[in-house]
Amino acid sequence: MNRLFFVIVLLHLSFTTAANFTQVFEWPDGMDFEWPSEVERTQALESGASEPDKIIEPHFMAVYRTRIFVSLQKSRRIPVSLVSLPTSSAASASPTLTPFPSLDMHMHDENGDCNKIEDATGLEVDTVGRMWVLDDGSLHCNSKLWIFDLSNNDKTNLIHHFPSSYYLHDLVLDETLNGYFAYIAQWGEEDIVVFGLERNQSWTVETPGIKLFSIALSPKDEPRQLYLIPYRMLMDNHGTMYAAFWKKNYIISWNINQPYQKRRIYEVEKLNTDWPFTFALDSSGTFWMTVFNKTGKKSSYRLLKAAVGEKPYYIRDCQTTADASQGKRQTDYSALIGSLAFFLVLSCTLNIWLTLRMRKSKNSNEKCNAGAVEKPTVQNPV
Repeated sequence: MNRLFFVIVLLHLSFTTAANFTQVFEWPDGMDFEWPSEVERTQALESGASEPDKIIEPHFMAVYRTRIFVSLQKSRRIPVSLVSLPTSSAASASPTLTPFPSLDMHMHDENGDCNKIEDATGLEVDTVGRMWVLDDGSLHCNSKLWIFDLSNNDKTNLIHHFPSSYYLHDLVLDETLNGYFAYIAQWGEEDIVVFGLERNQSWTVETPGIKLFSIALSPKDEPRQLYLIPYRMLMDNHGTMYAAFWKKNYIISWNINQPYQKRRIYEVEKLNTDWPFTFALDSSGTFWMTVFNKTGKKSSYRLLKAAVGEKPYYIRDCQTTADASQGKRQTDYSALIGSLAFFLVLSCTLNIWLTLRMRKSKNSNEKCNAGAVEKPTVQNPV
């Protein structure tokens, strides 16, 4: 596999242009998630084993149809690392978070279950509705990569066990003629982990002198390039990069196909968190984002969205055009089939009518012949 890796270090901002974000949900007093029972929730809160209103930190996000998936920073006081919530809800403006199946609910410092998701540190949904989940493992279990079929009741398609704990942090997917590859950043390390789905194998590629924190991949219609460094990056299918920085109160975008110039698409007055934003694009061109802030000991969260019109980096323009063309062709085919069916019915009707007419004419002739009297032969007189 011949790959060319480019390392891009994002610089300072040049000008400001905000996107039109609207608020979907708000958790002004902190998030909470669904517990197996109310008794367990009460016991955990009273004992201090869980303090979700203080320490839940959204880190990564993925969107599939009407579901949003968010990975949370797991700690000794929050045993859930991957949750889901709806893209809209008429029942609540602050919905509870639903733990994803296959989660290990043990606390971070306890013996975990190596056959469960222990610490989700990266999410991505591919073009066929599979969610790829990075699992950083624990002190007792190696790192893993999970693949779930979201279109089939979240069925587990694959669990790849890495040979060690890699401090995994963020991934991107590359669909090639040789199958799917995942490029995975390792927190603070100078190499990338590569996973090949077809052979279910993983290996490392060195990036000398470059310590990784996040990773992005250029669109499919261009020569593939990897972008590295900021804590959160995202590329759309037209080459616009979105990025967030440590302890910064804004998100920027930059079109990699144009002269280097960036803009702030979102900014708040003040933030008191190290990792304030996480975001994702869905296949309809909507940019989803969580905003995490603290005021004293109180945590607050918001879910925002903006219609940007662009899709994730792994969707080709020709796919959208092909879908539209396919729809038009299906409409044309339907009209053609309808016309052919009409003429077929008309032809059959005409054929039956002609057959009946011919039979009627034949029967009439036979009756005439049957009713005719042979004229006697008159001999000539001698």
